[in-house]
Amino acid sequence: MNTDSQPTDDLSAGNQSVTSTTGHYRGEAQPLEHDQILILDFGSQTAQLIARRVREQNVFCRLVRHNLSAQRIREINPRGLILSGGPASVYAEGAPQPDPELFDLGIPILGICYGMQVACRSQGARVESADTREFGRSPCRIVDTGRLFADIPDELVVWMSHGDQVHDSGSQFVPLATTDTCPFAAVRHFDKPIYGLQFHPEVTHTDFGGQLLKNFVRDICGCDGAWSISSLVNQQVEQVRKQVGSKRVICGLSGGVDSSVVAALLSRAIGDQLSCIFVDNGLLRHGESKEVQDRFTSHFKTDLHVADARQRFLDELAGVTDPQEKRKIIGRVFIEVFRDEARSIPDADFLAQGTLYPDVIESGANPDGPAATIKTHHNVGGLPDELGFELIEPLRDLFKDEVRQMGETLGLPEHLIWRHPFPGPGLAVRCLGAISEDRLVTLRQADLIVIEELRLAGLYREIQQAFAVLLPVQIVGVMGDDRTYQDTIVVRAVATDDFMTADWFRLPHDVMERISTRITNGVPGVNRVVYDISSKPPSTIEWE
Repeated sequence: MNTDSQPTDDLSAGNQSVTSTTGHYRGEAQPLEHDQILILDFGSQTAQLIARRVREQNVFCRLVRHNLSAQRIREINPRGLILSGGPASVYAEGAPQPDPELFDLGIPILGICYGMQVACRSQGARVESADTREFGRSPCRIVDTGRLFADIPDELVVWMSHGDQVHDSGSQFVPLATTDTCPFAAVRHFDKPIYGLQFHPEVTHTDFGGQLLKNFVRDICGCDGAWSISSLVNQQVEQVRKQVGSKRVICGLSGGVDSSVVAALLSRAIGDQLSCIFVDNGLLRHGESKEVQDRFTSHFKTDLHVADARQRFLDELAGVTDPQEKRKIIGRVFIEVFRDEARSIPDADFLAQGTLYPDVIESGANPDGPAATIKTHHNVGGLPDELGFELIEPLRDLFKDEVRQMGETLGLPEHLIWRHPFPGPGLAVRCLGAISEDRLVTLRQADLIVIEELRLAGLYREIQQAFAVLLPVQIVGVMGDDRTYQDTIVVRAVATDDFMTADWFRLPHDVMERISTRITNGVPGVNRVVYDISSKPPSTIEWE
């Protein structure tokens, strides 16, 4: 059995009740003016890392479903294909398989782990369970440099994660690299532009992994490396103008980085044809509602509609403790409030929202694909047919750091671009247990102290996300001469490149001490502060 991590995405999928701006199945790659690579996703948790590494070579790429037809691939006309890893065994019943015709398209193909096994097996090689499984770092020896291993030493350390491997490459493949237990750690086909790597070049644990992918996409596939975020901005602007024409677009605005970048992009594309709706759900951070309204009426000069639904959300959430139920309620009420406000805006035919790659990945949008739902994102497929809008998601292919780059290109202020992410359900998923206005006030005060101290320490930009969590338990404490049973605040701070994996941030002890002292002394009802030292995986960044 193959042992890649459990899959988290199938990006060809989406909510089919909403039409995309391209008119095609949401998430499916479209023909572009610049070079692109398609990554066929077989369910590996590192599939999105392949996309990141390819984009680092200034080559655009997209994750698509593993069984995208050869005919559709011809229409898209990519420069190359990468087949990702996956948790299945290629010889198991029901294992995900690509269209076999894609191996005869003449397009360069790079199979990684499961993807290598699929490619080799399609050409007659034998794949079986390995005698010795390989996990983690392994010494690897290059036996045939060729184009794939150009400018890479003859010996390197690679990251392995597999239980199956190619045992007999037949007469079709030339071995390029070996390890002590894997004679076909890398291969190439004799006649076709098909390459395979049993190890994972996309992870940082593999030496020269970036060079390997560069050799494939730039040299073997012939991509010119001319893609950039600025070119994507221009492309999206033209696409939106063409799609929208003279009609009006509504943008769901939260005031965070993603929706702000969407609003700025659409403002550049269609100007006063844009209307923004801000739903105040009462679950925002300290002073956030006023800040959003000031920013988008004074700075951006946006047609801003504010729906004050604070009490309605609190009433609906009263007594609810299950995190998924909270998300569902918030998503449903948000849609109802948003729908009512949207109906007051005449001639609106399009809805824009700031869906990102991680949103789609973690939602596991396709129930029929090799994907697992980690948590529900209410901005992914959360709008039913009755709204009657055509959906615009200009950030759907981007990671958070790429969105920030786009924001810089669009001229957004630095303090907005580098603001820490905030979940769609807001403080509801940081206020564990039942939600009440009193508990939200406590959480807001603690969260404000955390952010203030990080800024004072000069650490805010070093940390990608930080916040406070309020636990639903009372803890014994002593204040003065009295015994207390009061609340506990958890402080969470993480470092990450893409929010798909994350490590807890090593806060200096003096900073933790100041945060703890200010919270226990200044936030009524709190007598204990703890620090979360869990990484993702196995934990998630948010607590609910």
